[in-house]
Amino acid sequence: MNDLPERPVKSFVRREGRMTEAQKRALEELWPIYGIDADTGHLGKLPPTDNGGLTLEIGFGDGDTLLTLAKNNPEHGFIGIDPHRPGAGRLLLKLERDKVRNVRLVIGDAAELVPTIDPGSLSQILVLFPDPWPKKRHHKRRLITPEFLYALGERLQPDGNLHIATDWCEYAEEIVNALDATPILRNQAGHLAYAKRPNWRPVTKYEQRGLRLGHQVFDISAKKI
Repeated sequence: MNDLPERPVKSFVRREGRMTEAQKRALEELWPIYGIDADTGHLGKLPPTDNGGLTLEIGFGDGDTLLTLAKNNPEHGFIGIDPHRPGAGRLLLKLERDKVRNVRLVIGDAAELVPTIDPGSLSQILVLFPDPWPKKRHHKRRLITPEFLYALGERLQPDGNLHIATDWCEYAEEIVNALDATPILRNQAGHLAYAKRPNWRPVTKYEQRGLRLGHQVFDISAKKI
């Protein structure tokens, strides 16, 4: 299972919204510093880091989680994949403002890009509050599938970590069941169990929204076997 089958539908809807002039300038001027061009369809080896540690965040959104983690771990490398250009523009401005240099960004569909990353390249993968697509007819759009979990596991180094968080109960159950059937990943909390919320994980905008709505937050942590 080295490659994912072609997905007939996207796991996101491209609602880009308006980009500010500052975001446009950031994409033009700062992309050569922080960006990885995905137009070739193959990411290959990711940039090396001082200690060999490299974290991938899938769906970085407004970028606050990626920014916070990168600032708190300057010796570690971080890479973010997200399909939306305005969010990338916002994050580029924040990275430049705070003089953060251990982050690289990719604009594109993670479902298509993850299989192009060299196996064993990553020490950690984060998928925080992916779109739950709650309507049953939209479940086919969900990013986390058994095939995608296997592809994520292949990209991790031995003993590398995968951390997923969601505030959608039924989606969480679907994920832990798929994880249980993924032979190269082990649920660190135990069979079909959820992890405690780690202190290192910043509270995201979508997490705050879920908590306001009374949703329970589920953290799922797995290790590469």
